[in-house]
Order: sequence, then structure tokens, then C-alpha cells
Amino acid sequence: MFLRDDDPPARRVEKLTRIADVLVERIDRLEESRGSAWSMFQAAVALEQEVQARTRELEQALADLSERNRELAVARASAEEANRSKTRFLRAASHDLLQPLSAAKLFLSALKDTALDPLQRELTDRLSGAFESVEELMHAVLDISRLDSQRIEFQRKPVDLGELFRRLAIEYAPMAEAKELRLSFAPTSAVVESDPTFLRRIAQNLVSNAIKYTDRGGVLVGVRKRGERAWLEIYDTGIGIAAADRARIFDEFQRIGREGGAPGMGLGLSIVRRACAKLGHPIAMDSEPGRGTVFRVSLPLVAPGAETARSEGAGQGSHLRGRVALVVENDDAMRRALQLVLQDRLGMVARVSGGIAEALAQMGDEPPDVVIADYNLDNGDTGLQAIAALREAAGQVVPAIVVSARRAPELGGACQRMGVPVLEKPVHPEDLQAMLQQMLA
Repeated sequence: MFLRDDDPPARRVEKLTRIADVLVERIDRLEESRGSAWSMFQAAVALEQEVQARTRELEQALADLSERNRELAVARASAEEANRSKTRFLRAASHDLLQPLSAAKLFLSALKDTALDPLQRELTDRLSGAFESVEELMHAVLDISRLDSQRIEFQRKPVDLGELFRRLAIEYAPMAEAKELRLSFAPTSAVVESDPTFLRRIAQNLVSNAIKYTDRGGVLVGVRKRGERAWLEIYDTGIGIAAADRARIFDEFQRIGREGGAPGMGLGLSIVRRACAKLGHPIAMDSEPGRGTVFRVSLPLVAPGAETARSEGAGQGSHLRGRVALVVENDDAMRRALQLVLQDRLGMVARVSGGIAEALAQMGDEPPDVVIADYNLDNGDTGLQAIAALREAAGQVVPAIVVSARRAPELGGACQRMGVPVLEKPVHPEDLQAMLQQMLA
């Protein structure tokens, strides 16, 4: 392609034309390359600007999110404090609310033990029903408050299901008889591990619910053992639960079934669900509308021979007759009500006092057979302090019962360490009698 001196003119023109074409082609490619690089440079600048804009937007979003998180933390702290305040209020108010109710129920029980004409008997029965409704509502609210608390402590121990069935049979027989229903408890020797108070509350709510929603037939309560577990089962021949309703029956204030049917607040199954979840007791349910329902609660079995809170000698009232009970109660009405039940119903000798000093004077040199002390006394004193002082003065561990409307977790632990059972207010005369028989038999 290079020019030579001996090339003819035509050849030289041809070569020059080809060289010019190659140069033009190279210049075109160079221009194209320059254009592409410039475009890339412009695109990079635009992209960098876009990244900066998005970064500023992200930083603003993060700042907004941080502010929302701070607001959420403040709102959460306020909600938790409100919940703690609610719990503290319920604990503080429960004593003042349940104290007069407990005294009224004991007075009513003493009145029903006297001779009454038909009208008076009807009035006392209606009063008993009204008190039961109030008590049920208050217990439900307090139970939900306790179960929602993060500080709740359970007192797990062996529980004799046969003894639990005996108490439930006595408690719910009148309710079943009023509706002409059969209430049956299958005999069992099963002993399970649970919190006795809350397991009884679970069983109470399930049995009560079964009776409320059954119009014909009856309710059967039994135990089915499966390996190392026992299933507490409550069968009824009631209205049943439709599949669409089964997901919400454990919510608060849910009453499934016909309008104007079973009485109640719709809190029982909500308490059952909360208690079973906290205790680790799985719960199951089967139902067929119009044919009935069965609820099952799975409980861990305890090896035979474990010590339980079984009430030996239950129903043997002669064990109490003539025994001395020292009552420490700062409320006049409650003190008088306990005195009437102990003396007139149980045949015991009741010494009553309003505080620790008076109780020590009442005891003198002869210790009582049992001390019954309210937890909340005057001047910041407690029933546990009263029991400790009386035991020290007597020089022996006198059997004692603490009566309390408090559901504080620390109370159960303190009583357990002193070997003192707790009887919750409102006090049922039957529960007081059973506990005294167990301690003094």
C-alpha cells in the first residue's frame, strides 16, 4: 500500500485513495468511541446524582423510623405502666371489695342454718344466687389480671384428682339438680402435677360451662390415662359448638348459642385458655352441634405414693367439735361472721381478736388448736406476722390458715415457706370446714 517512486500515476492515485479511506474509517471509529465514553460519563454523573438523592431519602426515612420507634417505645412503656397500675389497683381493691362480700356470705350461711319460713328461704336462696354472680365476676376479673401478669408464680405440687372430683361434685350438684341434669364423676386414683388453685379453677369453669349449656341429659367428668399423662375430660350432652365458632369461644365475653340462653359473662373459657397456656397443660375440644361437647386438658401424672393435699377425714365434722380456733381479723363484720360459722355451724370454740397484741392476750398460756388470720391487718401488720408471733409465744408450730383477698405471687411463696395454706375470699363455709378438718383430723 505504500507509495513507490516507480509507481505509475494511476497506481499512486489508487493507493492514496485507499489510504484516505482507511484514515477516514479510523477517524470515524475514534469519534464513535469518544461519543460512547462521553455518554457513559454523563450516565455515571446522572446515576451518582440519583444515588445521592436516594441516600438523602433513605436517611430521612431512617430518621423518621427512629422517631417512630422512640414514640412506640414511649407508648409501650406507658401501656406497660398502665397495665401494672391496673394490676396494682386490682390487688389493692380486691381486699376492700371482697371483704364485705365474704362477710355477707358467711352471715347468709349462718342465717340459712336457722329455721326459716318458705318466703325467708326463697329470699336467702335468691340472695345466695346474687352473691354467687358477683363473686363469679370478681374472681374472673382477678384471675384474668393474675394470668396476664408477667410476675405470676405457680405453686406446682401433686394434686389428687379424686379429691378434686369430690369437691366439684359437692359444689355443682345443686346447679345440676336445678336443671334436672345428671352430674357424674368417674372414680379415679390419678395424681397429677399442677397448681392446685388454678387446676381447680380450670375444672370449675369447664364443669360450670358444661352445665350452663346443657338442657337435657347430663355432664360426665373423668380421667383417661395415656402414657405419662392424664387427660381430664368433661363431656356434656348440650347444644354443641359449630365449627365456625370454635376459634372464638376462648375469647373474652363470647357466649355461643341461643339468645337469652346460658347465664354468665363469657369469661370462663378465656380463663381456662390463659391458665392452661401458663401452666403448660394442652387443651383440646371436640363438639357436634345439637349433640354435645367434650373438653380435654392434658396433665402430667405423678408417681404413686406422692404426697398430696388430700383431705383425710373430710366430712367428719366430729373432729372439729370443741376445738379452739383463734381468729385474727381487723374487720368487725368479717370477725363476727367467722365467729358464727365456727361456733354455730362447726361447733368449735372461737376466740376473736382484731390484731396481733389482742391475739396474744386472747391466747394466754393455752395455745389454740388453729389460728385463722386475715392477711391485711391494721398498722401495716400481716396475718403471717400474727401467726409467727403466736407460734413464738406458744413455743410450738400452731396450725394456721391465712385468709386473704390478695392474689399477689409473693403471698403464696411466703405462706408456703411457713407451711400455712391460703383460703381465698370470699370464704365459703364448706371450704373453711374442709381445710380445718384436713388440718385437725
